[in-house]
Amino acid sequence: KIQSGYSLRDALEKVDELRFRSQEEKHELSHLYEVKIKNMGNAGRNGGEYYTPRPLIRAMIDILQPQIGETIYDGAAGSAGFLCEAYDYLRQGGVSKKQLSTSDLKTLQQSTFYAKEKKSLAYVIAIMNMILHGIEAPNVIHTNTLGENLQDITPSNQHDIVLANPPFGGKERKEVQQNFPIKTGETAFLFLQHFIKMLKPGGRAAIVIKNTFLSNTDNAAIALRKELLENCNLHTVLDCPAKTFLGAGVKTVVLFFTKGEPTQKTWFYQLDPGRSLGKTNPLNDTDLKEFIELQKGFEDSAKSWSLATTELDDATWDLSAKNPNQAEEVPLREPQAIIEEIIALDKESEAILGKIQELL
Repeated sequence: KIQSGYSLRDALEKVDELRFRSQEEKHELSHLYEVKIKNMGNAGRNGGEYYTPRPLIRAMIDILQPQIGETIYDGAAGSAGFLCEAYDYLRQGGVSKKQLSTSDLKTLQQSTFYAKEKKSLAYVIAIMNMILHGIEAPNVIHTNTLGENLQDITPSNQHDIVLANPPFGGKERKEVQQNFPIKTGETAFLFLQHFIKMLKPGGRAAIVIKNTFLSNTDNAAIALRKELLENCNLHTVLDCPAKTFLGAGVKTVVLFFTKGEPTQKTWFYQLDPGRSLGKTNPLNDTDLKEFIELQKGFEDSAKSWSLATTELDDATWDLSAKNPNQAEEVPLREPQAIIEEIIALDKESEAILGKIQELL
């Protein structure tokens, strides 16, 4: 808060000096805005709900390789970080780095990015973030995404690509759950159903979700894993380390899948940056470089492996990310058990010494 009128006047004069005409100036301002959102997340305030680490987003986009002419959707937009990074990727020519035509730029501006956001603060942050990145007409709707019945979604509503990090840990009311074939109070599981429905046949998705989705034994989780494996090709799972998301004490995975074909085999990668992540040591682009390279050929390594769908238990469809290349950690015993073993060994030693003394 600004308490002094003089300070407010100084601030307004500084703002009045700013110019936003060039692309470089817009980029600098958008960078400052992103830093502010990130700092909100680091402080554990509301921004943490809306901030996904940008290196992770860029890696997800590198895997999906969107192209001009495809539509990109995020139904849990938050700060619109996914759409802004996808815009930067395409604005720079995508994977081929080609020069964009006037028609390409018009398509990019008007008919590429679509989003929905429920919370008022996040909605405002998203709109401003997209404008500052250069998206002049953000297609962001202020609504509860989960309030839409899946049966009402038609092919004209579907998209080529879904990029999202839906909120996890939330609960939805019974009337909202009625919009979904697999009913659950878990918000992230409802969002996953929504995202699958919002994909065109052959559409591609990269979704962040908490890692318990892979192994939860409740009926909804099992049914959703079965649905995903039977109707989509879950080709890649990225297992993220603890504290990837600052301010959130939840371990996550990223699901990469293509709609319209069943899963035959899933490639897993265990992301290990070799250090403990934190505010002063966040995830960076270098940490994800090996993942992006190995994923191209689904190569096995010390951190990656493949799992055939035929190897899964069809009663649970458990997809737990257990690295077969790592030795299992021996569980630590309880202190009481260790003490009891020491006492037993001491008694055994005393008995042996007693027998030796008898022989002397």
